[in-house]
Amino acid sequence: MACYKKVILFPLLLLSLSFIISDGVLASRRLLDAGLPEIPELPKPELPPVPTIPTLPKPELPPLPKPEVPTLPKPEVPKLPEIPVVPELPKPTLPTIPELPKDLPTVPSLFPPHSSSP
Repeated sequence: MACYKKVILFPLLLLSLSFIISDGVLASRRLLDAGLPEIPELPKPELPPVPTIPTLPKPELPPLPKPEVPTLPKPEVPKLPEIPVVPELPKPTLPTIPELPKDLPTVPSLFPPHSSSP
């Protein structure tokens, strides 16, 4: 019984939406048929002429005196002391690294080696 109530609501929703849409279409049709109102023409404003600016004479600056830089005497640099000769020290000998044996012992394992033959 509750299922029939839901089925009745769908056509009612469809009908109400169609009324709303048709009302909007009619209103837009009336706006298109009405036309635009007449806008009165306004007089164009007249601007006053631009005033001229008088040209001013460029100011002349008096010449600046050039600064006189006195010449400084060159300072005497003291003579560098001689570096003493350092005697060559004997080079230290490095300890020799023992050679590894060529035959290394095998590590025991719990499993026998895998055989590749069938």
